[in-house]
Amino acid sequence: MFIAIDFDGTCVDHKFPEVGNPAPNSVDTLKALNFAGFNLILWTMRSEEKLQDAINWFKDNDISLFGIQRNPTQDSWSSSPKCYAHVYIDDAAFGAPLIKPEGFARPCIDWSKVRDHFLGVSA
Repeated sequence: MFIAIDFDGTCVDHKFPEVGNPAPNSVDTLKALNFAGFNLILWTMRSEEKLQDAINWFKDNDISLFGIQRNPTQDSWSSSPKCYAHVYIDDAAFGAPLIKPEGFARPCIDWSKVRDHFLGVSA
């Protein structure tokens, strides 16, 4: 399964252009999704050096990315700029599970609910 994941407000607190603190349970959940065989695709508005900051965050946290801004499997059948995924996790998505941790600029994804949905275990 391909999961496209936003970055600011999803994996980390909204501090753009800086990289915010990790959203609660984001690192552990993303690692667990990797371990369970999900293909994670970074799908963010960040570009150039700010995109590299997000990529480095995944590397620094030992979270593997299957793709960055694209699903590499779609190149053989589409030239669309839209990233192909089965699921899109984004704090701006309608119905996304959100929490507002103390000290965070805005609500972020509730990774405990994401983990429970995909892996059947609460973080």
